[in-house]
Amino acid sequence: MDYSIGFIVLLFAIGFVGSFVSGMVGIGGAIINYPMLLIIPSLFGYAAFNAHEVSGISAVQVLIATMSAVWVYRNSGYLNKRLIIYMGSAILIGSLLGGFGSSHLTEFTVNVIYGILALIAAVMMFLPQKNGEGKMEDVHYSLTLATILALIVGVFSGIVGAGGAFLLVPIMLVVLRLPTRVTVATSLAITFISSIGATVGKFATDQVLLFPAGILVVASLIAAPLGAIVGQKVNQHVLKWVLAILITATVIKIWSDLFIQIMK
Repeated sequence: MDYSIGFIVLLFAIGFVGSFVSGMVGIGGAIINYPMLLIIPSLFGYAAFNAHEVSGISAVQVLIATMSAVWVYRNSGYLNKRLIIYMGSAILIGSLLGGFGSSHLTEFTVNVIYGILALIAAVMMFLPQKNGEGKMEDVHYSLTLATILALIVGVFSGIVGAGGAFLLVPIMLVVLRLPTRVTVATSLAITFISSIGATVGKFATDQVLLFPAGILVVASLIAAPLGAIVGQKVNQHVLKWVLAILITATVIKIWSDLFIQIMK
């Protein structure tokens, strides 16, 4: 693959955008980087990545982006340690299974799974929500339900190389009914744990291109903390709509591409 200066700058820009948004709205960035890595390089005349390569690069980027963003939130008071431990453990196990199992799936299957996950997330984001800025001690939820859902999310997110936050955030907002800022901060920490499993699985099955992944890592270290800082200042309703719009746009693009492949 041709790693020219132009290609490096393009990859850095993709990683920067995805990581900034991930830090701002509490996702790992794969929901944005996955379609951009699949589509944008070829639009500029560069060799295209396949789905397995994109999922491997995304897994590494999510790991670094979430780690950087969580560091910014460490003293914010929005990190729910109980949920992080239980959901984090469950999603780690699931992502390890998904990461190892993904090497046995076709590129089309990986894209279909990603499209289904994004569609579910989009629908959930538009369901009625009554989340406020509530304090940590006012948060009530089913720990058992949260753990089971995290395990399921982990398996499927591990397959596509995502940390699963684009599903975790709607679940935490709609099902567990957590306050928005608690959701953003806590989902970043859980996604960081999840991405460890996904990254290990991708490396173990030789699905990671080191140079492109390294470029996105550098972009993540810069952009994710900036996004987290902005996210703590932006109105909670704006955060929800930004995430909903991003997920919806991704759903439309992924399924339109899949439809074209099916019709060929």
